Amino acid sequence: MGDVTRFPAPKYLCSWAGLTPRHRESDLKVTRGRLTKQGSKLVRWAAVEAIQHAPENTPMRAHKDRIEARRGSQARNLAKAAAARKLLTLVYYGLRDGEVRCLTRADEA
Repeated sequence: MGDVTRFPAPKYLCSWAGLTPRHRESDLKVTRGRLTKQGSKLVRWAAVEAIQHAPENTPMRAHKDRIEARRGSQARNLAKAAAARKLLTLVYYGLRDGEVRCLTRADEA
């Protein structure tokens, strides 16, 4: 990834990794498609693998399971990609700020 400050926001990191949906727009018609896969294959692979092997009691696994429950079992891969995007967002803030605030426990504060 290099220096994370070169990305102005986490959505640019997710786009660089190829974990954003294809977006086509023409006048009033907007179409969202599959993942672009235009970015770093290694980062995309690592994010999805981290989600697949996440233990059951982690926030990322809960996020993936929540999407799967809502969308159905056919959306298993979609849930992995969405959770991988969220993971990359947390990685962005962790590298930029030095901590991930949403994962800190209430009893530690």
